[in-house]
Amino acid sequence: MIQQTVTINRNAGLYAQPVNKLVQNASRFNADIFLTYKGRKVNVKSVLGVLSLAIPKRAEIILEASGDDEIEALKEVIQTLEMLE
Repeated sequence: MIQQTVTINRNAGLYAQPVNKLVQNASRFNADIFLTYKGRKVNVKSVLGVLSLAIPKRAEIILEASGDDEIEALKEVIQTLEMLE
């Protein structure tokens, strides 16, 4: 398992359209990928799970991946978040 803390820099935080893109990219991997915000942990492959966290701008989140392609999965999720900014 690997994890990394990331700061969300989007002006509007994470809302439906960017979350949908994030989930699509995360779903390409076999690894389990989770996002933790304010003590709540959800599966990054779940649109409703990620949206339920109502992540605002400048929020610090923890991304965690485990599985055979965990390194690639975490890297792709972080790159997706950076592209959405």
